[in-house]
Amino acid sequence: MRDIPRIVWTLAAGRFVNAAGTFMYFYLFLYLTGPRDLPIGFAGLISGGLGAGMLVGNFTSGWFGDHFGHRRVLLVSSAFVGLSTLAIPWLPTAVLAVGMPLLGYAGATSGVSQGALVALAVPAGDRRRSVAVTRAAFNAGCVIGPPLGALLSAYDFTWLFVIDGAVTLLVRAATAWLLPTEPPPAPGGVQAHGLWRSVRADRALLVLLPAIVVVDIVYRQLYSTLPVYLRDHGQPIGLYAALIALGSGMILILEIPATMALRRLPALGIIGAGYALVGLGFGLFGLGTASWLAVAAMVVLTVGEILYKTTATAHVLDAAPPHLVGQYQGLYTGAATSGSMLAPPVGAFVYSVAPAALWPLCAVAAVGAGVLAWRSGRVATPRREPALAAASDPAPKAAA
Repeated sequence: MRDIPRIVWTLAAGRFVNAAGTFMYFYLFLYLTGPRDLPIGFAGLISGGLGAGMLVGNFTSGWFGDHFGHRRVLLVSSAFVGLSTLAIPWLPTAVLAVGMPLLGYAGATSGVSQGALVALAVPAGDRRRSVAVTRAAFNAGCVIGPPLGALLSAYDFTWLFVIDGAVTLLVRAATAWLLPTEPPPAPGGVQAHGLWRSVRADRALLVLLPAIVVVDIVYRQLYSTLPVYLRDHGQPIGLYAALIALGSGMILILEIPATMALRRLPALGIIGAGYALVGLGFGLFGLGTASWLAVAAMVVLTVGEILYKTTATAHVLDAAPPHLVGQYQGLYTGAATSGSMLAPPVGAFVYSVAPAALWPLCAVAAVGAGVLAWRSGRVATPRREPALAAASDPAPKAAA
């Protein structure tokens, strides 16, 4: 771990502080329907605008970092997020409705640029440890943030947004001071070939991306249909809270050691095994709602998450040409968070039509995604066309 670059530790520290001081994403809906006294439907549209902006930002914002520098884009986007969050209590409702998609887009842009900086600080093939460090920092911050936000919201929602925005601006200032200035993008690099041409040429990645989307839809049932399922079968909300705490604790304790132990093994095998364990864990929920069975299911699916999350992130980034790292980061983040939008309606539909079928379907889908991920490594990717290869190679030096 000592050879991990300082830039990674700096960004990890920033992620921890930001996560510990991020309250808006957890309590925005309560604020809109509480102190703002907005109708539930209108509050849902505003909150949905934030999520839609984040989803679009995840898929598209990597372009800015690849073209203008990831450090510069990170600082600009985080400044916008901090100032906008701080101003929320005083913004008219109409401005909130228009501005939330922009705020979501800026937040996603900041995250994508941060991930690209972590990837570029480490050679391809050795990125799993750095990703694990930043994920651990984020998860540790998330243990602190929601309870602290609950205390602040009980006192005054205004302070919740003021502190959130101020923390973001302080982290932005520290990041600007600590991060070294990155060299400007190579003039020929950003013009070499675009994201979609590169992705289309990588058949293995084209097979893996649908598997990422499928398993994320399954995984995020954890935050949508699972608490409803447990409630409907007479379990207290405390059991669900305990399951989430158990999963977070396991990730904090085990993810970095597991990544260190497995970092030399082929990525796709680890990803496939992780997806399969997620499926097995959700399948166990279908066997009953006894506390011990729910705990066993959570342990199994969390082991799967520990295996696949870090490994899949690093694997997709390793496939990126140097001038497209930001856009590959955004592509993976978009696919790996697509369940935030798709999981609730898909899960709710299945649960309302055939409740007993939800967990077996989740199991089959995740195991199938695991097989697809494992098989993607056997899909031959053709050699790059000469023109494509020449475009992506550095230009030769002019003769003296």
